[in-house]
Amino acid sequence: MPSTVEHEALKAKIKELSLKAAQLSNQSVEVSKVDRKEGLDLMRQARDASKQCLALIQELKRLQAA
Repeated sequence: MPSTVEHEALKAKIKELSLKAAQLSNQSVEVSKVDRKEGLDLMRQARDASKQCLALIQELKRLQAA
């Protein structure tokens, strides 16, 4: 059975990635006003962070169901 420490570590990583995705998305909006290519790159990074976050949420749910 997974430990509470593992759950808390996953929750912390989820929170970190969620914040990173939001920050990158906000930066993308601002940067794209000046440099569209850079803005698109930042949005891609935000999307990647969001995907990682969702994968960790699924893992946390799986562990909690175990």
